[in-house]
Amino acid sequence: MEEKIKYEMEFPIQASPSLLFQYISTPSGLSEWYADNVNSRGEFFTFIWEGSEEKAKLVSKKSDERIKFKWIDDEDTPYFFELRIQVDDITKDVSLMITDFAEEDEVDEGKMLWENMVSDLKQILGSA
Repeated sequence: MEEKIKYEMEFPIQASPSLLFQYISTPSGLSEWYADNVNSRGEFFTFIWEGSEEKAKLVSKKSDERIKFKWIDDEDTPYFFELRIQVDDITKDVSLMITDFAEEDEVDEGKMLWENMVSDLKQILGSA
């Protein structure tokens, strides 16, 4: 298996951290913008896109701040994806920070996918 490259992205979002956290940490919130449907059983989340299913384990979660998942397929690897809410101390601007991994030839595709999904999230939040 090819080694994956870590990449990070930042998206300014006009929403309160607590509202944004609902959309990045709950199955109902995630299914509005990240996947067609999301189910969870304890620490395991199932993400469903057009008939395909991916399972991820919730690695860590800090209320109104961040959530981190690890795909079951990547269980024995250092790879994960994290959604983190960053608030500027001075301006109080809210940003969604995304950390993810992709194989070298798929990084651009991965970034484009996140841009499209976060664009949907912004629409839902009225932040577009």
